[in-house]
Amino acid sequence: MFAAGACAMNRLLPRLLLAPAVGTLLLWMIVPLLMTIYFSFIRYNLMRPEITGFAGFENFSFFLSDPSFATAVVNTLLLLGWVIVITTVGGLALALLIDEPFPGRGVVRVLLISPFFVMPTVNALMWKHMMMNPIYGLLAQIWVYFGAEPVDWLTDYPLSSVIVMVAWQWLPFATLIFITALQSMSREQLEATRMDGANYLQQLRYLILPHLGRSIAVVIMIEMIFLLSVFAEIFTTTGGGPGDASTNVAFLIFKEALLNFDAGVASAGALFAVILANIASVFLIRLVGKNLD
Repeated sequence: MFAAGACAMNRLLPRLLLAPAVGTLLLWMIVPLLMTIYFSFIRYNLMRPEITGFAGFENFSFFLSDPSFATAVVNTLLLLGWVIVITTVGGLALALLIDEPFPGRGVVRVLLISPFFVMPTVNALMWKHMMMNPIYGLLAQIWVYFGAEPVDWLTDYPLSSVIVMVAWQWLPFATLIFITALQSMSREQLEATRMDGANYLQQLRYLILPHLGRSIAVVIMIEMIFLLSVFAEIFTTTGGGPGDASTNVAFLIFKEALLNFDAGVASAGALFAVILANIASVFLIRLVGKNLD
């Protein structure tokens, strides 16, 4: 009897010790979500506080019928897709380049990983003023050197400019994951295939890429979750414009919340973003599951 009680206590004790942390985490996630759901179903405009009451699905209808909504969704998907493609392909190429030993490899790795630790706002300001400024930016100087007309990137190609900024910051993350995965690869297996006459492209196709399958899935999953909420780069550089050319769903929610002062519509938009993120998560879980199998 005493042994059974002690065994039950041993099983219960770890759960009791974890309970405060799990409870705090649940409160941290659930309370904001419940408040967002609550505000999305009431009339709550900060400029007209006298208008209150239950709004039903009116806020959702207003958000979905916004003239900028379709453009924001398309821009979000384009931003998401292009950044993932650039960082996955570029990160894989960089990881393969610095996988073999060479003098100064440690320094090169540190330099490649460094951009990931730059704050998004600093990243945006650097690209806006140092690189893409049409008068004194580095790209403008290169254009002038070759006798071409400088390009006003943020005006002529706003969404492409934001994609470049975000991809530059996330490229080190993908590179780091792929470098780590490559270091766990069997060198004896590569040597054996090389002795059997396999060239580098064959090794890449049949050995390296299958080995990196899980890492690629993890990179895509993590980036997709975070890239759905890209905001600082857009706010700092283009302000969602010109017009709605670089407006994504996160920036559209910001406009409803802090420019139109409509917390109800902004909350409805936030719930839409949550649904979009969950749809992406289901897709990614299946993708990762297939790689794990």
